[in-house]
Amino acid sequence: MARKLTPAERLASAEKDLLLEEIADQSSWDQFLVEQAVFHFGQRHTEWSCNDLRDVLPELGHGFLGAAINALRTAGIIAHTGRMVPSTQANTHGHRINCWKLSDKGLQIAAQRRAARTQGRAA
Repeated sequence: MARKLTPAERLASAEKDLLLEEIADQSSWDQFLVEQAVFHFGQRHTEWSCNDLRDVLPELGHGFLGAAINALRTAGIIAHTGRMVPSTQANTHGHRINCWKLSDKGLQIAAQRRAARTQGRAA
């Protein structure tokens, strides 16, 4: 059995069009999709919180958001900005949540993916 890729390896992969079978083989492909959404959001925003992501994710993705954030943070793809904001989720009663940004590693992966897309279009 092939080893599972880390979030960094999945995001750095030049071939982003994974076969459906490969995605289905992963134990939590929903988390994988949410990780991709968080990374994509991070490329378009310099700073964000889970409040921002919950506004754009379908309801299905909300349950995977914490796991996706932790996976990307652990992989060094996103980092804390040092800022916190009150949560907008009603059941949290406004507790403080972290703001995030792409790390240097995350920015490098994003640049590699952009370059790969540009090369693909030129070919």
